[in-house]
Amino acid sequence: MKATSTIFRNMTSATLLGLGLFVASQASANECELKIAATDAMQFDTKELSVPATCKEVTLTLTHTGTLPKAAMGHNWVLTKAADMSAVATDGMGAGADAAYVKAGDSRVIAHTGLVGGGESTSVTFSTAGMSPTEAYQFFCSFPGHRAIMQGSFKLKG
Repeated sequence: MKATSTIFRNMTSATLLGLGLFVASQASANECELKIAATDAMQFDTKELSVPATCKEVTLTLTHTGTLPKAAMGHNWVLTKAADMSAVATDGMGAGADAAYVKAGDSRVIAHTGLVGGGESTSVTFSTAGMSPTEAYQFFCSFPGHRAIMQGSFKLKG
C-alpha cells in the first residue's frame, strides 16, 4: 500500500511539473506577441512597447478602433531605429497609400503593417535578429501627417 501511494505521489508531481513547464512555455510565447490600437483621433493606445530580448520573433497586431475609412484616416505601424524614423516617414510619403506609405525595399524599416481603416486589424511578424537592447527604436504611423502624434518607443528588454 505504501509503495502504491509513493508511485501515485511521484506521478502526480511529474504531471504537475510537466504542466508547469507547458504553462511557462506558453507565457514566454505570449510575451513575444503585442497588440496596439489606433483611433480616429490619430492616437495609439500606448506610447511604449517592449518584448524580452529572448524573443526571436515578434508578432504585432494593429487594430483600428475607429470608424473612418482607410482613405480618410488610415493607420499603419512602422518600426525603425529612432535615428531613422523621420527620414523613413518622409520617404514613405512619396510611396503612396498602395504601398502603405512605406518606400519599397527601405532597409531602414525593421517591420511594418499595411494600412487599416476603421474596424480593421492587421498583423506583422518580424525577426529581432540584428536588434539590440541598447539601441533606441521608434514605432510610428506613416500615414501623412500622423507621425507627429502617433509614435512611441519600442524596446528589447535585456
